[in-house]
Amino acid sequence: MRLPMSLRQACGCAALTTIAALAACHGPPRADLAAIYNEPAQSIGDDRTPVLVIPGILGSRLENAETGQKVWGSFTYGAADADTPSGAREIALPMAKGVPLSELRDSAYSPGVLDLLVADITPFRRIRIGAYVDILMTLAVGEYRDEELGNAGAVDYGGLHYTCFQYAYDWRRDISENATILHERILDAQAQVRIGRGMPADAPVRVDVTAHSMGGLVLRYYLRYGTAVLPEDGSLPELTWAGAENVRKAILIGTPNAGSAKALEQLVNGLNLNPLFPNYRPGVLGTMPAIYQLLPRDRHNAVIDIESDEPVDVFDVETWQRYGWGLAGDRADGVLRWLLPDVETRAERREIALDHLTKCLARAEQFHRALDVPASIPPGTELSIFVGDAEPTLAVLGVRPDGRLRELEKRPGDDTVTRASALMDERVGRGYSAGLDSPVAWSRVQFVSADHLGLTRSPDFVNNLLYMLLEDPQDPFE
Repeated sequence: MRLPMSLRQACGCAALTTIAALAACHGPPRADLAAIYNEPAQSIGDDRTPVLVIPGILGSRLENAETGQKVWGSFTYGAADADTPSGAREIALPMAKGVPLSELRDSAYSPGVLDLLVADITPFRRIRIGAYVDILMTLAVGEYRDEELGNAGAVDYGGLHYTCFQYAYDWRRDISENATILHERILDAQAQVRIGRGMPADAPVRVDVTAHSMGGLVLRYYLRYGTAVLPEDGSLPELTWAGAENVRKAILIGTPNAGSAKALEQLVNGLNLNPLFPNYRPGVLGTMPAIYQLLPRDRHNAVIDIESDEPVDVFDVETWQRYGWGLAGDRADGVLRWLLPDVETRAERREIALDHLTKCLARAEQFHRALDVPASIPPGTELSIFVGDAEPTLAVLGVRPDGRLRELEKRPGDDTVTRASALMDERVGRGYSAGLDSPVAWSRVQFVSADHLGLTRSPDFVNNLLYMLLEDPQDPFE
């Protein structure tokens, strides 16, 4: 992976210079980060806990393993174009009646984390789409050494071991699936650390994990259930905290723990990043189980019938049929003809689409139940979150009789995830009471005045993350 020059320089230069540069980019610093962290950042010993970074939705590149075609992460010539039948089929996940979601696979895989979105449209040649670059720059000022950069030859670490690892994944798929694959990446990171430090093959090595947005849901599921995927019968796996055994500090950033109303907007209206870019139609997005898993909980009253003022059950397929949303919409057949070219009749295509929609909604509701089981994280593992609370953020959607959505209420957040959702605040929808009521037992909460992507560029984020990783006392191999 070839990263931007500024990032490659950041990874190779002295911590003092990089911290000063980061502070200068964002106005007057709130703290002299160089004076605070220069010494601990350069103290790289065998007690430095390795860090793994998980991006959010859209934050990993996708390519076709058979053809090499870029599916997501580039709008250059030859990349998949969602405005064409073949491109839509590349980007969407397969659908088939009666087949479990776990078996509906295509040839796409993720070759790496997305640093910048590349386009052959001059005014938009490089578009910031994720927070991964900023997290890695922050880790660079802590002199964490990135495994991907070392393997690619972008940075010569002089034989020193790696301390920073990436987890790229297919963000379209069921989050519980990606959580089980995360385990393999952690095992690989642990093995590389053991080799680099000359440790025995069975020596205990724990990792710190920073996860942005949906990546935090991947991490939370892994901590609770390890490699156990959601059962096909709709039940829940046993809550074992198997993943927590490998993680010292789990650090979430802007994670929609209670979902986001924007997920429903995108499933109903589609996603258009820019008028010059392809339009990701509702029928294409509707094939992706992970987006349904970002929907808000019904009990938080985030979707309201405008006429009756009653909450709308967004996990009931009959709701989607009644309002003509997504795969259940009458206008979806145009896209369904692209996605199901071998299915001859409209009725058959609709039957397949409704079957897929039903499975995705059921999987999302099951995933929510798995994460919402109240439980305290075991001793030795910390679960922290950075929360944006300075931007008005969509919190409540109204549904008109014809199914069209209208924004009814905004609340403090990061313009994508509300403060209450990040905290998983159960007081939402039922009235205020003193003290946070959440099924998540947070070890630490840090508020940052920034938007969803800006969270990781904030000096406050840099300051607190470096403290948590470099100075907060805890035995990394306990």
